Amino acid sequence: MPVRLLRFGILWFLFLATLWTAEPYLRAWLFASDSPRPVTARADLAEFERNATEVFALRAGAVPLVATGGSGRVGTGSGFVWDQAGHIVTNHHVVAGFGEVIVRFGIERPIPAQVIGAAPDYDLAVLRPKVPLDLVEPIPLGSSSDLTVGQTVYAIGNPFGLSRSMSAGIVSALDRRLPTGSGREIRGVIQTDAAINPGNSGGPLLDAAGRLIGVNTAIYSETGSFAGVGFAVPVDVVNEIVPQLISQGHAPRPGIGITTLDETVAAGLEAPGIVIAEILPGSAAEQAGLRGINPQAQEIGDVITHVDGQRVRTVAELAEKLAAAGIGNEVELTVQRAGAERTVQVEVIDIG
Repeated sequence: MPVRLLRFGILWFLFLATLWTAEPYLRAWLFASDSPRPVTARADLAEFERNATEVFALRAGAVPLVATGGSGRVGTGSGFVWDQAGHIVTNHHVVAGFGEVIVRFGIERPIPAQVIGAAPDYDLAVLRPKVPLDLVEPIPLGSSSDLTVGQTVYAIGNPFGLSRSMSAGIVSALDRRLPTGSGREIRGVIQTDAAINPGNSGGPLLDAAGRLIGVNTAIYSETGSFAGVGFAVPVDVVNEIVPQLISQGHAPRPGIGITTLDETVAAGLEAPGIVIAEILPGSAAEQAGLRGINPQAQEIGDVITHVDGQRVRTVAELAEKLAAAGIGNEVELTVQRAGAERTVQVEVIDIG
């Protein structure tokens, strides 16, 4: 090959290589523009998008941020307007132990509120704003008895204090049981995968029609943040308890007038059931002759093993049986004392 041809080939190769390397820069230079790009028109919103935006537009205005303070502590949660009188429903754990409560609707000024009723057994509380709420419509009620797994739900609340946030998901499961701080359980709890985080507590869970179907109350997460499993108190329970909180300040609590030994401690003692720690003076348990722990003699008194012939091992199970019997009715308790077993009739009373 002639030397001149070889040199030409090398030069041509170098030219092509340089052109290849510089191509992006050449394109950027040739097509650069200092004008905004034209907007591409989109089609109409999909049906599920329209539904979500409509629900948020209709209901978000009734969901305030609930802020608490006092004794050097602060907290935030959510709530929703319950009725035309302006009562606001939230979780009991959002306001429990706080001396000051305010509600804030959007950017409007904070409104002081008073806790007028609380039901720790259901993790529900009712607030009464100290000034009238103008033009805030309460959220209409749905039903939780006819929910089905898979149907769309929306959660509106204030996660991490960020006001009026919405998340969407489905009903993941029904009839869950959720322990409360009082040692009892809420039955019929709704499980959802709609994102629920700290601050969502007390906010509404809505169906696709924008109706209240539950009150967001807890998440299951090792980190304390959303992990795909959230829980809501079913609206059928809420609709039973909230009117009582408004009218009476509390919900009836079926009981017999005892305190019980911590279940972990009782298990360590290898007790066969629920250990009665103390009998409340004047209670149905006292009238029935039940006995608690004798601290002087260091003796265990009565241990409840059955209610109406059905085995009970936890306080939640005992509470469930007493609630099923109803206040004013009697139950038959099977108890053990010093190895001897007997049955006693005890009236179910409201322990308030």
